[in-house]
Amino acid sequence: VQLQASGGGLVQAGGSLRLSCAASASIFIFNAMGWYRQAPGKQRELVATITSGGSTNYADSVKGRFTISRDNAKNTVYLQMNSLKPEDTAVYYCGGRRIFASTYDYWGQGTQVTVSS
Repeated sequence: VQLQASGGGLVQAGGSLRLSCAASASIFIFNAMGWYRQAPGKQRELVATITSGGSTNYADSVKGRFTISRDNAKNTVYLQMNSLKPEDTAVYYCGGRRIFASTYDYWGQGTQVTVSS
């Protein structure tokens, strides 16, 4: 299965973007899918996750601003990002954790999000 992330770009602070993560096969092979981000000089960090049952989890820094969702028919996971801040600037990666896997074992290529002040 391949994951293809898209939707990144340059936006002003306060703006919105929607990221998409399209899988080449059914996303039901994943017990959970999520978005992580990595800013220059920083470690990759969790942004949001969603389980196959629809349960979601968010980093404190994005709660109330970002929403993760999934469309099983389209094998796609989305990240709606509102009220963007310059500190949200990073490369965003989507990933999947297969059933019985202890960590995320599938990753997309990343999409750049840049928020200008």
